[in-house]
Amino acid sequence: MGFNSYSSSFSTDPYLNLPIPTFSLSTRIQKRALSRSLARTWDRVQVLGDNRNYGHAGCVNALHWARGGELLLSAGDDTTVQIWKSDPTNTLDDYPFVCRTVIHTGHSANIFNTAMLPSSNRIVTVAGDRQVRVFDLGKNLGRVPSAIGENVRPHEYYASQAMTNTLRCHEDRVKRIVTEESPDRFLTVSEDGTVRQHDLRTQHVCRNQCPTPLLQVHHELSTLATSGYYCVVAGDSPYGYLFDRRFTGRKQDVHTQGLITSCVRRFGRAEQRKTSRYAREHITGARMSAENGHEVLLSYSADGVYLFSTLDDPESSDGISSSSSSIISPNLKRRRHHRETHSAESSPLTEGHAMDINEWSTHAPQEDTDDDQDEDENEDEERPEFYPWVDTVRPLRRFSGARNVETVKDVNFLGPRDEYVTSGSDDGNFFVWHKNTGRLHGLYEGDGSVVNVIEGHPHLPLVAVSGIDYTIKLFAPVNGESKFSRMSNAESIMEKNRMNFRSSGIRRRMNFIGMLEALGQGEDINANCVNQ
Repeated sequence: MGFNSYSSSFSTDPYLNLPIPTFSLSTRIQKRALSRSLARTWDRVQVLGDNRNYGHAGCVNALHWARGGELLLSAGDDTTVQIWKSDPTNTLDDYPFVCRTVIHTGHSANIFNTAMLPSSNRIVTVAGDRQVRVFDLGKNLGRVPSAIGENVRPHEYYASQAMTNTLRCHEDRVKRIVTEESPDRFLTVSEDGTVRQHDLRTQHVCRNQCPTPLLQVHHELSTLATSGYYCVVAGDSPYGYLFDRRFTGRKQDVHTQGLITSCVRRFGRAEQRKTSRYAREHITGARMSAENGHEVLLSYSADGVYLFSTLDDPESSDGISSSSSSIISPNLKRRRHHRETHSAESSPLTEGHAMDINEWSTHAPQEDTDDDQDEDENEDEERPEFYPWVDTVRPLRRFSGARNVETVKDVNFLGPRDEYVTSGSDDGNFFVWHKNTGRLHGLYEGDGSVVNVIEGHPHLPLVAVSGIDYTIKLFAPVNGESKFSRMSNAESIMEKNRMNFRSSGIRRRMNFIGMLEALGQGEDINANCVNQ
């Protein structure tokens, strides 16, 4: 099984003023072949860590393809990072991934995310103990057998052996890592409301000499996505916020509340949209398209996935369409094209397909009673609105069917042109929608309980899935029948998920009564997975 890399040159995007890849003919052919392959039905083709080889001893919260897809990193509640690589001596399996390296990180709480820094053997982890840890594994990373038939145990590293940096800059749980085109720099986001840029070439004493955060908001943050100069952050707010890093380090402005980086857009749903009467509006996942740089996905807790574009004409704070920003150029022609194309192709919400957001507002179910609405309004009044002077971009469409209540779920694009949108669900399935047509492409069983993370291989028709189970499942297109496809029961599954939204409570982290009861009974409150 081989791993290919795409060759490309770069041009400049006229709207974002960012370098965008211009792929060679051979690369375009490869992408076209990959798209055709992913258009077929998928099935589970491998389970990693299912007692046949090394595996995790807790929920798997993080997956990361590294070195162009040569390696798969996984991490979770057992505080280890495990590195999986294909076994060239295995001729029996089509996807012969085995665990080659295990890092015992020494974190005292669940690992939420891990990544390998480009052009290096450095692994970064972030966890619930508020720490960011960096490990340098040297030349033994992902070593392969020296002879056919050699029985190789994973090479194990412990924190005392491989850890090079422990960063304590954040004051609350650290949730996500975003790498940059550097073996030394990366970004992290934390529930303390900050995004920090770390540079391993610059030493400092944490708590006393920590660099100023790249940006800060006054509520919890749980997700981060970047594209060139821009980064989108979201968390305990009904909005996602787009920041422009080109304004880092400039003179502070009264309109930025002392922040170093400027917020240039907000992404938000229609004002009339409510979730559950018990739900506090919260965004659990964000992604920016690596293919075009302007599309943004936000996954709302107790709601669906929404697609935005930074090129769309925003709505000003007084509700009037605005195009006054000199930072991001609107593209009105493109917005009209989206409206005309997708309003004609959208499917009803009850079929679990994407829907043009204007059509959604007319079909939205009224689930709350008047009393419930009053309760929601009172709760919203207690929450300040951040950056009210910043223009708001409304979503192009909404992808529904999955249930995002029990844990914090990520969201992702899939495909060589980001042509699919995917999300996990509380029912143990993961959903795959066509981004442009809105059709539900696939519905697959990916976990025994809850699917949280879905990561597509960068160059192969291969998707890694994880959640509450202690294993990682690999999915790929197949020619025959799919044993793990649930498309035949899609309507009933999505209807059940929709009904469960009405009675669901969220924000389990704040369930202090349950925690106190567990302590009073002598139970281990960390016995069950508390993923993200």
